[in-house]
Amino acid sequence: MISSSKITPTLPAVDLNRARKFYHETLGLKISMEEPMGIFFESRDGSTLYLYERGPTKADHTVAAFDVEDIDAEVRDLRSKGIKFEEYDIPSLGVRTVNGISTRLVEGYESKSAWFKDTEGNILALNQMVKARPATHRGKPERVAVRG
Repeated sequence: MISSSKITPTLPAVDLNRARKFYHETLGLKISMEEPMGIFFESRDGSTLYLYERGPTKADHTVAAFDVEDIDAEVRDLRSKGIKFEEYDIPSLGVRTVNGISTRLVEGYESKSAWFKDTEGNILALNQMVKARPATHRGKPERVAVRG
């Protein structure tokens, strides 16, 4: 059944060599297989991403997202590698970035997101979900990371 199938985001690249360098060297994804038409990348958790070469396209939305444990650290690390994060203010979606990161409360969770573009213009996201706990006896709220 399709509901038990693995899902692999498939993204276009105008320059496959340029995209290969970005995903492998800048983002640190492992190349799991290369073929004449494209490249499969793999993250440490086994998720895959496929890039294939084609002419220019225009997507004005997020095409792939990376779930991370510490979005602030990831943003700092990627900025040190030259990645520029997008700034958004979209009230209808409850999204407003401050220094590249949007924070929203969603049904007892703190959702943090940050967006950046790859070398091909595809919009990628970092996401971190933190479940809010009741305040401790010292009055400071506790947070616990939620992993999918």
